[in-house]
Amino acid sequence: MELEPAGIQRALIVHVEFNKAAEEEGAYHEFVQLVESSGLEVIDSIRAPRQKPDVQLFVGKGKAEEITAAAEELEADVVIFNHPLLPAQERNLEAQLKVRVIDRIGLILDIFAQRARSHEGKLQVELAQLQHLSTRLIRGWTHLERQKGGIGLRGPGETQLETDRRLIGDRIKLIKQRLKKVHKQRHLSRQQRKKNNVPVISLVGYTNAGKSTLFNYITGDNVHAANQLFATLDPTLRKMRTATGRDVILTDTVGFIRDLPHELVESFQATLDEIREADLLIHVIDVDHDDRQQRIDDVNKVIELIGATEVPQIEVYNKIDQYPEIEARIEDIDSDINTRIWLSSHTGDGVEFLLESIEQHISRDRKPHFLNLPVTAGQLRARLFEMGAVRHEDVNEEGGWTLEVELEEFRLLKLCEEASLDISQLQSGATRY
Repeated sequence: MELEPAGIQRALIVHVEFNKAAEEEGAYHEFVQLVESSGLEVIDSIRAPRQKPDVQLFVGKGKAEEITAAAEELEADVVIFNHPLLPAQERNLEAQLKVRVIDRIGLILDIFAQRARSHEGKLQVELAQLQHLSTRLIRGWTHLERQKGGIGLRGPGETQLETDRRLIGDRIKLIKQRLKKVHKQRHLSRQQRKKNNVPVISLVGYTNAGKSTLFNYITGDNVHAANQLFATLDPTLRKMRTATGRDVILTDTVGFIRDLPHELVESFQATLDEIREADLLIHVIDVDHDDRQQRIDDVNKVIELIGATEVPQIEVYNKIDQYPEIEARIEDIDSDINTRIWLSSHTGDGVEFLLESIEQHISRDRKPHFLNLPVTAGQLRARLFEMGAVRHEDVNEEGGWTLEVELEEFRLLKLCEEASLDISQLQSGATRY
């Protein structure tokens, strides 16, 4: 799946257009960015308007001849199509063009393979690549499927095909087993964070919307951020403390893109669980992009696909520093999105509005409570401080502590029960023991 080995550098791209011109223009520029992100040189592009894909060649016969001539004249090393190709179409095109043909899915998988750094990320990408390859292997050898059984009828092609199928199948099974362990470890970590009452906030958004830059500004970290598609692949988790002293986990996740390959969604399930299990989503949007609403819709489609539509969401319109007339501000809107914020992750202008909104969201179910803890409840007192729930403390006459805490009622009741405290005096508004 690698695109960068010696001899494969010059790319001729084919943009097949099925939609309205305005929609296709944004898709075309994104396609060029994708190819350039893979490290290839775009030597030329051919646009092919069609009503529907050709069964054999995806494009018409005349357009295929035009692509063949251009690839030969320009000495292209690879021809890349902006849509997924059926295995038979890919094989037919390679036979006619006499150069390697890659579709949109293969291109994205290659970019992911280049960017994966962690062990988990590499496993996820390899799984997606093998699942993509297996369909081409099985269907690509259909001319050998007739060689079944019988003396003189079992050719070497079938033996090789079955060997390849078995090797790929074994490798897929092994990777899934390893990712299952990763999934279990992440699940245990999430359960521990919930037990410790540490909210998780996930940054989501279209690729290159500025998520990593915002992540770095808020956390003071220095994760890789670049003006390119899929600069971030491996998720990053960092603990941060809010203005009221509460600890939260902020996660930077892989960016989404239109028509995200299902192979990636399936393979990155362990990573995408971080989004589905989050307490709050920060949807980062590139305010500078002409196709902004389409990108918002594409991200929300993926959020729906992974089952995260119930997670509260804040919309962040990023990169306002490129538009001096746009002021940093916070808006409350009447929709499923509770808040809309305009800011610049580059300059930090407006980030204070985001931090304020985060505080409001994670404290929404919190209420003030008052506790008179005996001196024997030191472990509970330490736990409450660790959770960032204590707002005020005094020493009482018995040598214990009088605490004002801010916490969800169900969580406080559970903590008190674990500490064998009397909960019979529960009152409305504030809880006194």
